[in-house]
Amino acid sequence: MDLHPDACYRAFRTRDLRFDGRLFCGCRSTGVYCRPICPAPTPKREYMTFYPTAAAAQEAGFRPCLRCRPEAAPELAVWRGTLNTVSRALALIEEGALDDGSVDDLAERLGVGERQLRRLFRTHVGASPVSVAQTRRVLLAKQLIHESRLSMTEVAFASGFSSVRRFNETFQGLFKRPPTALRRDGMRRTPVAQDDLTVLLRYRPPYDWPTVVDFLRARAISGIETVTSKRYARTFDVDGSQGIVVVEPTNTNALRVSVRFAKVSSLPRVIARVRRLFDLAADPEAISTHLASDPALEPLVASRPGLRVPGGWDAFEVATRAILGQQITLQGARRLLENLVAEYGAALAPDLRSEGLTHVFPRADVLAQADLSHLRVPQIRAAALSSLAASLVSDPQFLTAGPDLASFVRRLRTSRGIGEWTAQYIAMRELRETDAFPPGDTGLRRTMGNLEGRDLSSNELLERAERWRPWRAYAAQHLWASRLPAKAC
Repeated sequence: MDLHPDACYRAFRTRDLRFDGRLFCGCRSTGVYCRPICPAPTPKREYMTFYPTAAAAQEAGFRPCLRCRPEAAPELAVWRGTLNTVSRALALIEEGALDDGSVDDLAERLGVGERQLRRLFRTHVGASPVSVAQTRRVLLAKQLIHESRLSMTEVAFASGFSSVRRFNETFQGLFKRPPTALRRDGMRRTPVAQDDLTVLLRYRPPYDWPTVVDFLRARAISGIETVTSKRYARTFDVDGSQGIVVVEPTNTNALRVSVRFAKVSSLPRVIARVRRLFDLAADPEAISTHLASDPALEPLVASRPGLRVPGGWDAFEVATRAILGQQITLQGARRLLENLVAEYGAALAPDLRSEGLTHVFPRADVLAQADLSHLRVPQIRAAALSSLAASLVSDPQFLTAGPDLASFVRRLRTSRGIGEWTAQYIAMRELRETDAFPPGDTGLRRTMGNLEGRDLSSNELLERAERWRPWRAYAAQHLWASRLPAKAC
């Protein structure tokens, strides 16, 4: 983003909602950084410095504003489709890559040098990878202090801090006060169960909730998920801790996420997965403007503003769904998955069971050793699933992002039974690759062919999709969604 000072100042002076999450300002007279919609009086131009991210402002020495609360700004992946290395790195940081690892380790996973990664972050984010990770922890902690009744010890571990001492030192250094001073008196005295937590995850409107929930409902696995028009609930096992997460829409451009588990330190990873599943980092205005420039897609984009590309909860689960769903109906794939879960999924703890949720999805190490021949799974699919599970056990990074989309697809295709369609589908749903696109998909070829009044081969569709880069995944979602009745946004 080009941070022209005069244009940035106008955005703050007019409190332009369009720039919320895209732009932050540090005020040198107060030492705080704010969102464009901050209700405080706009400082004089000479006192303001503008930054593309909260991490950049915080690294420059500013502390979060207590009035506009930067942690409540929609988190936009403004680098998606422009610099994939940075967007992949940000996704891994959100998953906790720097909580237990180093920047060297992160760079190696991305296939770049450590210096190059730091240089890319400085250029495109305005802050170092370590500062981004630290800012995420601080802002999540601040959100939990304001919005939850967790104790300060629980807030520290739930936001990713390794110790309470480090948590207190960070807040004292940043805010010049202890974290307890940021909590309102009314919330300070209210006890709360450790295993019950609700947070709001913001997004940039519009958001096409009906289409997303229809997608998830059509693929819901009994025992693992329950989906209604107003609610998505599922089980999970993160960091060896079972739990349940419930996601509901609100009328405030946010999703309400309720989490029940015993290990609060897993919260950052749970939040990252919810963001990925519901594609909360998308910038619908930028995507829609680009895709609507194609006359064939323009009416589809207009009919579904705010359409998202639903993600996946877990890499192995997404890959398993893709493999077992090859060349069969959704209903057939669900039956195979439900058989798999009933046989090999771990039973959910009795105190967590509710609404038909009974199991967590099978782990890769369990399926790698299992004999799947008796599950009424086609032999070729069973062999592909066993091969994938074995690959993931031997290389835990097998399903994580690489230097680019092409290298990830090539790596996946070395696994038995995974072709181009399956690899692209996994990249789209799990890695949030905005340019992933399976040209061999029959539904895409048929729908696009109907729009253009001619039959399209896979190669012709691939050539036709060039104008949709870097948002081909969203174009594919519009084409798939157009085969369903249009829903109100």
